[in-house]
Amino acid sequence: MSCHDYLYRNMHPKQVTRRWFFEQCAVGLGAVALHSLSAESSYAATEPTDPLAPKKPHFEPKAKRVIFLFMAGAPSHLELFDNKPQLAKFDGTLPPADLLKGYRAAFINPNSKLLGPKFKFRRYGASGTELGELIPHIGGIADEIAIVRSMETDAFNHAPGQLLMNTGSMQFGRPSMGAWLLYGLGSETRDLPGFVVFSSGKKGPSGGDSCWGSGFLPTFYQGVQFRSGGDPVLYLSNPPGVDTQLQRESLDAVKQMNNLRFNATGDPEIATRINSFEMAFRMQAVAPELMDISKEPRNILDMYGAEPGKASYANNCILARRLVEKGVRFVQLYHEAWDQHTNLVHDLAENCRDTDKASAALIIDLKQRGLLKDTLVIWGGEFGRTPMVQGGSDGRDHHPKAFTMWMAGGGIKPGARIGETDDLGFNIVKDKVHVHDLHATMLHLLGFDHTRLTYQFQGRPFRLTDVAGNIVPALLT
Repeated sequence: MSCHDYLYRNMHPKQVTRRWFFEQCAVGLGAVALHSLSAESSYAATEPTDPLAPKKPHFEPKAKRVIFLFMAGAPSHLELFDNKPQLAKFDGTLPPADLLKGYRAAFINPNSKLLGPKFKFRRYGASGTELGELIPHIGGIADEIAIVRSMETDAFNHAPGQLLMNTGSMQFGRPSMGAWLLYGLGSETRDLPGFVVFSSGKKGPSGGDSCWGSGFLPTFYQGVQFRSGGDPVLYLSNPPGVDTQLQRESLDAVKQMNNLRFNATGDPEIATRINSFEMAFRMQAVAPELMDISKEPRNILDMYGAEPGKASYANNCILARRLVEKGVRFVQLYHEAWDQHTNLVHDLAENCRDTDKASAALIIDLKQRGLLKDTLVIWGGEFGRTPMVQGGSDGRDHHPKAFTMWMAGGGIKPGARIGETDDLGFNIVKDKVHVHDLHATMLHLLGFDHTRLTYQFQGRPFRLTDVAGNIVPALLT
């Protein structure tokens, strides 16, 4: 009697485990073609419903998808977005004592002197928006973007700051923004993950994989990290000797086993496993062509500053556009290189060369393809930098009390300017926007009341904004 005949005639589904299968079935997966199983329809397992099927939000959305350009390490708002002539005037002097009363920084002390902006500002666009000279291409889209100069966070170190920005909590184990979005909306593509992550720069984010994890949500909602070159994910290509038919038969066998176990236990992680295997199979057909940006027109490559075959932030921006065209809900680009405690002048200029042109090109490209109107693009890091110096005369410390982010598309008001900081760029003096408020506004644009998008865990409902968050009406069209 064959292994599968024995399985269906003698064993209860709760006895079927992978360990039993590999110990007792002396056959390869490819040989278990399941021809007899398909004939024995009375034994067929019920498949779990598709957890990533498209879902309707609470109300009509203005955005259908999100691209988050995450500048990990925290860009200096004082060199790029928030011009402070008074900071330049008092360069090299001690800050007012009352300014630092009760203030806690990551590394510097109250005796650190003020550091004037290291680069000049100029005006851009019809609005005459002042932006740093290092980001002329973002300046070129100044009238397309909404700039928030009054962002605030609760964290002053990188890992908790990145977790708060990405998950709404400084603690590990909470679902990321992209996971919440997939949970609420499902995916518009069957052939690609609904949540894709890229990383460029010197290293990955300090918060690690948790920045795009699913936390306590089922793991089919977590982000999938793509590589910029070769197979987008490791082991996507078949090994030598395995053709498509053999792989399909093997997957069918494993899927039948998984379905039996799912029916016995109802474990959602089994549905995740089934979905992952099937997704990987479908990706083999579409991902290689999708990742090949060499077929992009030369003018598009030049607009981004992209070079096919060379891993870069610019290439990732093109891939982000290609992914949302295919129905991916959430694409996140991490560029970790912005932690300028020293070498501010050199490293900040380098970071801007790597990211400025491509960030602006993404907005232009989305708009000319008709995608910007329902694609929300967010640019920013986890916090800002101090007006006080660190590292001699060429660095700034972490600063959670004030920083800048910008947004475009997806219901964001073009040219909006939100918030102000004091004369030294230290404290917010007008229209404070907390990270929770950013999340509430993002979910609103996607069609959700952020207080109602919840998941029951450990005896209470959780949400991305937890017990906080207010929509920022001035950002909305």
